Amino acid sequence: MQFDALRTFITLVEVNNFTKASEILHISQPSVSLHIKNLEQEFQTTLFIRSPKSVQITPTGEILYKRAKQMMAIAEAAREDILTYHHEIQGTLVIGASFTIGEYILPPIIASLQQQFPQLELQVIIGNTKEIIQYTKFLQVDIGLIEGQAQAQDHELLIKPFMQDELFIVSASNNPLAKESTITVADLQQQNWVAREEGSGTRYYLDHLFRANGLQVRSLLTISSNQGVKESVIQGLGLSLLSACVIERELKNNDIKILPLEEQHFIRTFSYLYSPTMKNKRNVDILLEALLKKA
Repeated sequence: MQFDALRTFITLVEVNNFTKASEILHISQPSVSLHIKNLEQEFQTTLFIRSPKSVQITPTGEILYKRAKQMMAIAEAAREDILTYHHEIQGTLVIGASFTIGEYILPPIIASLQQQFPQLELQVIIGNTKEIIQYTKFLQVDIGLIEGQAQAQDHELLIKPFMQDELFIVSASNNPLAKESTITVADLQQQNWVAREEGSGTRYYLDHLFRANGLQVRSLLTISSNQGVKESVIQGLGLSLLSACVIERELKNNDIKILPLEEQHFIRTFSYLYSPTMKNKRNVDILLEALLKKA
């Protein structure tokens, strides 16, 4: 099987347009059509339903897409293993990271890797935990780093912890609760809250805080970024639950205050996950070594 045809097929699935696929791959549109035709003949199936305005993948096309991603990942891993044999760390490492890790834990690690391996091309995709699990499952990233929970149905992924993180209830510095040395669950009843979106690892723990303590919420503002949540808290729009690494600078500047909840601590685990296809891939191993040093 020709890998060029598979690469064309994968690109067409992801951009859903013959013209865009040809532009991305720097080949002619007839060449794109020929690659797809050859694959359809080889597998004796129709991969796309074509119309003048759209291209729709078929169920058998979906099957081939998943396997094609795996085959291309294996080919890339083989290429990198050969480079490693020749004592070179090259190629591309695509990292998927949930927001807290991608914005606050990963940058110094990336900087260190760039210094050590200048020939290694690093790409980082940031999303919430649910999104990163999906990207990893479908091999859109080589490795995923998450702060939330991977569900049981994700058995096809290898998942391991690499560090612990503590979350804190926080408020604006001028919030009346910020004057208290400790607060109780009763103090948290009928408060305004600012939260990350559904699917976020941080949101998972906030929802658990609400359920475990029977908290009634006056209002809940949802924002899909840590920075947006922090700025909203600083402006007095509500309380929030945020990672220690997220609020480090704001604590130093006295923009945010921690509200210690009586006899309760919020500890979670950061984990990395990857497909078995990526096991022992040298570029992935390099990142894992850096993560374990960080922990």
